[in-house]
Amino acid sequence: MKKGMLLEIGTEEIPSRFIPQTLEVLREMLHKEMEARRVECGEMLVMGTPRRLTIFAELEDQQHPLESERIGPPKSVAFDPQGKPTKAALGFAQKEGVQVEDLEVRATEKGEYLCVRKHEAGRQTREILSVVLPRLITAIPFTKSMRWSDLELRFARPIHWILALFDMEVIPFTLEHLKSDHLTRGHRFLHPEPFTVTGMADYLEGLRQACVIVDPEERRELILREVQEAAQKAGGTPLENKELLEEITYLVEYPVAMSGGFDKGYLELPREVLITAMQHHQRYIPVVDKKGRLLPSFVAVSNTRPRTMEVVRKGNERVLRARLADAQFFFQEDQKRPLEERVEKLKGVIFQAKLGTSYEKVMRIQGLAVKLAQELAPEVKEVVARGALLCKADLVTDMVGEFPQLQGVMGREYALLGGEDPAVAQVIFEHYLPRFAGDELPSTPAGDIVSIADKMDTVIGCFGAGLLPTGTSDPFALRRQTLGVINIILGKGYCFSLRRIIEMGVDLLREKIERPPEEVQADCLAFFRGRFVGLLVAQGYPVDLVEAVLAVQCDDLVDARARVEAVARFRGRPEFEPVAVAFKRVANILKGVDHKGRIDTACFEAPEEQALHGQYQEIEGKFSASIKRGDYEGALAELAKLRPPVDALFEHCMVMAEDKKVRANRLALLGEIAGLFSQIIDFSRLGTGEEG
Repeated sequence: MKKGMLLEIGTEEIPSRFIPQTLEVLREMLHKEMEARRVECGEMLVMGTPRRLTIFAELEDQQHPLESERIGPPKSVAFDPQGKPTKAALGFAQKEGVQVEDLEVRATEKGEYLCVRKHEAGRQTREILSVVLPRLITAIPFTKSMRWSDLELRFARPIHWILALFDMEVIPFTLEHLKSDHLTRGHRFLHPEPFTVTGMADYLEGLRQACVIVDPEERRELILREVQEAAQKAGGTPLENKELLEEITYLVEYPVAMSGGFDKGYLELPREVLITAMQHHQRYIPVVDKKGRLLPSFVAVSNTRPRTMEVVRKGNERVLRARLADAQFFFQEDQKRPLEERVEKLKGVIFQAKLGTSYEKVMRIQGLAVKLAQELAPEVKEVVARGALLCKADLVTDMVGEFPQLQGVMGREYALLGGEDPAVAQVIFEHYLPRFAGDELPSTPAGDIVSIADKMDTVIGCFGAGLLPTGTSDPFALRRQTLGVINIILGKGYCFSLRRIIEMGVDLLREKIERPPEEVQADCLAFFRGRFVGLLVAQGYPVDLVEAVLAVQCDDLVDARARVEAVARFRGRPEFEPVAVAFKRVANILKGVDHKGRIDTACFEAPEEQALHGQYQEIEGKFSASIKRGDYEGALAELAKLRPPVDALFEHCMVMAEDKKVRANRLALLGEIAGLFSQIIDFSRLGTGEEG
């Protein structure tokens, strides 16, 4: 019979970003522990607030019994001719902790063997949990953990209590100074006293009465309702931001929303400045009108219901007013110097100790971007050059110094206010795009080019300086930067050589890199290839298909993706598998032998040779034409026509004939066939139903 287990780890306030992932990990860990101990699991629920991590699970009240059988020595060895047990039988019985009389004889395919059957009764789940739970708590992984007092225990924040129940009774265990109990605590300020819990329903309702909404989904819905009501009272609607809503959900236990306002004069500041000041610095929710324009209002979500709401409102308004006053001052002061004058100041800003200053980086970005523009979009070369020169200038403005999230945004604003070409201003903002997975791409070719140049410089520079990402660390976000370049190339359809861009980037960084240029180029290409493979697999393409296609070509990413798409479509056709098998047969026979000779039709001895050569000549031109125009599915369809004559050749002819001329001629013919196949895909890397 399944019964309820409830575990609550009561702590000081855990950072909101830790909680959602920790709860899922807690669920997975408990499930694995119970599965390993033969305890059947039913429903599992995880919940949490800044001060508590909670898991409820329906568990069988007793682990399943264990039936085991151990095979020992053969009967012929275990007993002498008189039927008395030998040392082998006695040793086996002793090892298994049983008497010789308890041993049984079992008939197997190899003959009769001794065996011992054991029955291990299932332990009570409460006993198992008393051992598992303390280990589970200490095994929860956090990005950062701490010790406190003189304890060895590590956790995200100090633990103050542990509630642990199974079927309404305490699961007894200790964790250093902590002892499990049936007590929990309510809201830190509104209901700090501990109270007794007997089960899940009692727990949820008791906490609700104690001003804690422990279920994050319920808390999120409550926040949404309260925020919408507060925004309506302020004359608008809340500006949607799912990330901020998620953060607030795990910042509070008892959400109470209130609206506040600020001076209309601050609306003259750029929209992004106001939003950043409210969302990133204060966790306030901006209020907008029906047209999406900002109103001089905001909504704050408190973690307590104050005695006097007006006092709290004025406090929030005072804090935001100070932020906005600073922003207004920075905005006015920054405009006193044009962006171009600030470029020189970048000489005092270190980008990375081994890679030099931000000024040096800007010069490299400009050099690479101009070269790319000459190939991809010569008509925007001047915009690219100017945008690249100014793209990092806002890093030394007061506004970006105070609000780092606004880099690029303020560069665009100051460029427009300073009279720069709007296209240049757009480049300054767009060269940071895409900033994260799913972010928008630059909207202009100039923005694409400068973004690619910036990201390539970072990736190549870090690889050149030996600052390589690891499985757990990527401080320069090289994976994100690489995927950004790939997504721009694919999203805009830019057909060019990735190898050549890397070579140009390495050349610009030659004075900074510490490793041989050839190694840097090879490592960068491999890194891009790895990210490209991951991207295609994430889009649903089988990994063996992706690897097989990219083994042929991974330099032009747009073309490589087109090949993957074509092969994926062709793989769904009935003729694909036989074609793949036929190519593998060809590849296997050519492995390790010289097949580079010329075909001499006079050496053909069998009609199958002539037929295959004739079919090859018939399709070769059509195949090449299909490849040239990027019709890879059509090219594969032409290759499919070779499968019957290839099969016929293998069936009726000995490729490795004793006559050297005949053998060389047949190998040369198959070499030409393999050359066609290998222009699209390396079938040897592809899984098929037959390995020929």
